[in-house]
Amino acid sequence: MAAGGTVRLSSGPGRQSNALKRRLQSPHGSPPLKQKHKPSLNTFKKCAAEADSREKGSSSQKSLPKKQLTDKQNESQKSRPFIKTSSLFRNNPEIPKIHRKAVQQVQENVFTTDSFSQLDLHPHLISTINTVLKISSMTSVQKQTIPVLLQGKDALVRSQTGSGKTLAYGIPLVQSLQGMESKIQRSDGPYALVLVPTRELALQSFDTMQKLLKPFAWIVPGVLMGGEKRKSEKARLRKGINILISTPGRLVDHIKSTECIHFRHTQWLIIDEADRILDLGFEKDIAVILNALNAERETRQNVLLSATLTEGVTRLADISLNDPISISIADDTQKALKPASQTEQQASSSSNCMEQENFAVPEKLKQYFVMVPSKLRLVILAAFILEKCKFEKHHKMIIFFSSCEQVEFYYELLLNVLSGELESEQPKRSSVSSASLQFLRLHGNMEQEERTEVFQEFLKSKTGILLCTDVAARGLDLPQVTWIVQCNAPASPAEYIHRIGRTARIGCHGSSLLVLAPSEAGYVSLLASHKINVSELKLEKVLSSLMKDDRFKVHRPGSKKSCGTDPQDVRERATVLQTRFENYVHSSEATVRWAKKALQSFLCAYTTYPRNLKHIFHIKSLHLGHVAKSFGLRDAPQNLTALPAAGSKKKKIKPRPKRSDLLKKTPSKRRLAEILRSEYSSGMDTGVSKVKKKKRQRKPGNQQIPT
Repeated sequence: MAAGGTVRLSSGPGRQSNALKRRLQSPHGSPPLKQKHKPSLNTFKKCAAEADSREKGSSSQKSLPKKQLTDKQNESQKSRPFIKTSSLFRNNPEIPKIHRKAVQQVQENVFTTDSFSQLDLHPHLISTINTVLKISSMTSVQKQTIPVLLQGKDALVRSQTGSGKTLAYGIPLVQSLQGMESKIQRSDGPYALVLVPTRELALQSFDTMQKLLKPFAWIVPGVLMGGEKRKSEKARLRKGINILISTPGRLVDHIKSTECIHFRHTQWLIIDEADRILDLGFEKDIAVILNALNAERETRQNVLLSATLTEGVTRLADISLNDPISISIADDTQKALKPASQTEQQASSSSNCMEQENFAVPEKLKQYFVMVPSKLRLVILAAFILEKCKFEKHHKMIIFFSSCEQVEFYYELLLNVLSGELESEQPKRSSVSSASLQFLRLHGNMEQEERTEVFQEFLKSKTGILLCTDVAARGLDLPQVTWIVQCNAPASPAEYIHRIGRTARIGCHGSSLLVLAPSEAGYVSLLASHKINVSELKLEKVLSSLMKDDRFKVHRPGSKKSCGTDPQDVRERATVLQTRFENYVHSSEATVRWAKKALQSFLCAYTTYPRNLKHIFHIKSLHLGHVAKSFGLRDAPQNLTALPAAGSKKKKIKPRPKRSDLLKKTPSKRRLAEILRSEYSSGMDTGVSKVKKKKRQRKPGNQQIPT
C-alpha cells in the first residue's frame, strides 16, 4: 500500500533510500500524497533537461519505450542521476523585510583650502610635503591638530578613517626634532616613540616618516615588529634610532631582553589606533612601556589617535596624557569633544550596542548589505567577485573573514574554481591575473616575509582581491580600493567603521557590502542606532551576474541562448557553480579536512560575539548543515572538535558532549585571543600551556570503576 510505504520510509536512513528506490522503480506505484516538500512540475522538467544534457541524449532514448510510467515518474527517474547535492533554493529561512528609518549620517569636512605654507614650518619640510608626498592643502584633522602639537600640548584626536591622521602627528614631530638647538645624533637613541597595532601599519608609518625626513638625513627612523629577526633589530638599536616605530609586544620584548635600549631622550609618545592596541589584554603591554618611559624621563608630549574613542582609550588618556586637548572633526559645533565614557552615561539603557557613539563615515562611501541564507553564501560571494572584478573590471576589493583558517580555505577554493578553469591558466599560482582576477591573502599566521610581500604587492596593484582578517582593518592606506566585502559581521560598530575605512579614503569614491544571514537582520538596526546608513542589495541581483559567465551554463541540446535573466536559469547556474565548489572540496580527503577546519574556526569565532549582541548572533540560530554548504561540504560534519588537535587521539568516551564543547564560550574566546595575538602582538612564541589536570583526575576514577 502507498500509505503504508510512506510510514515505513521514516524508520531509518538506509530503509528510507531503499524504499524510495523501490517506489520509483515500480511501474504501477504512485508517489505518496503527503510529502513535506512537494516538487513542482517545472523543477522536474528542469532536472530532466539537465540530465539529458549530461548524458548527451542517451538517457532520454532509453526512457522513451516506458510508456506505462506517468510523466511525473518518468521525469523524477531521469532527474535522480543529476542531483548530486541538495537544492540551494529549498528549505531556506525567509528573508525578513527590513523596516527602519533612514538616519542622517555624521559627516566630516575632510578637506580645507588652507595650505601647509600658512603654518610655521621649515621651508624644506613644506617642499617635501608638496613634491614628495604631492599634497598641497591640509585636511581638517591636520588643520586642527598640527598647530596644537606644535605648541607642545598633549592631544586626544578622533577623526574618520582615511583623513590623514599619520601626517597630523608626523609633520609636527619632524618640525620639532629638526629644530632642536643641539643637533640630534643617531647614538642619542629614541627621541620619539610611535606605537601601532599591526606590522603592516608599522611599515606604512615608517615609509611615511622616511619621506618626511628626506631633507633631514641626520634624523634616523626605525621600525620594530614581530616576525623580524631580533638579532638584526638589536644591532639597529645599538647603532641608534631617533624615531622608533613599533608594535607593543615587540617593544616589550626588547625592553625586557635588550640592554642597549633606553628612553633618556624620549620627548614624544604617539599611540596610533589606540583602541585596537588596548584590545585583548594589550593594556598590560602599554603599562610596561609607560613604566619604562617614566623611569628615565617623566616629561614628554603624548598623542592618542583613532577613528573611534572607546572607554579603554579614555582610561589610557587619563593615565598617559597631561591636560590634553581633545579634537573631534565630526563635531563642527564643538571643537573639544568630551570623553567617550560621558557619552555612554547619556545613552539609552535599552540600547544593545557596546557604546553609544555616532561614527563619522566618508561622504563618498556607499554602504550596502545583502541578506543571504547560509547555503547560498558561497555562490553569492563568488557571483559578486565575478561581477565586480571580472565583468566590470578596474575594481580593487578587500574581503574580510573572522579567522585565519577561513582566509586560507577560501583563498584556495576561489583561486582554483573561479580562476583555475579559465583558458590557458594554471590553477595553483600564488596570484592569478587572467580576466582581471588576482587573489591574494593576508592574515596573522603567515610568515612576516610573506605578509610584507603580499602587502606591498596589493599596495602597488591597480586591481586585485585581498582576502584577509582584521589584521588589515586598521590604519592601512591601500590606494584605489573600491569595494569592501564583510563576509562575517564585525563584533562592534567601531570595527565596522574601521573595516569600511579601507576604501573612500581622502575624498575618493568607494563602496562596501555586508553579508548577513536572515537571523542577523537586527544588525542593520544596530548600525542605524549609531547613525550608519546601509542600503539593501537584493540577493537575486547579485546572482544574476552568473548569466554573464557561460562556464556555469546548463547545456541543453537545441536550446536557444537566453537573452534575459530568467530566475530559473539563474538558479540553475548557481547550482552548477555550487556543485563545482563541492566537487573541488570533495576531490581529496585533505581538502575536506581543510574545509572542516575552516568551518570550525567560523563557529568558534561566532561564539565570541559580545553578550549584548547574542540576540543577533547566537550559535543556536545557525543550521549546521546549511553553514557547511557555504564551505563546500555536502553534509554537516560530525567530528568537528577533533580537528584542531591534529596529533591528539579521539576521545571515545561521551562522544555527544564534543559538539556542545564547541559552543562553550571560554575555549572559543581563548582561541580567538590566540589568533588575534598572532596578528597584533610582537610575534613572540607565546607558549600556551596545555592543561593535563583533567586527565589526571579522570585516571583514578577510571581505575575505580572495574574494581
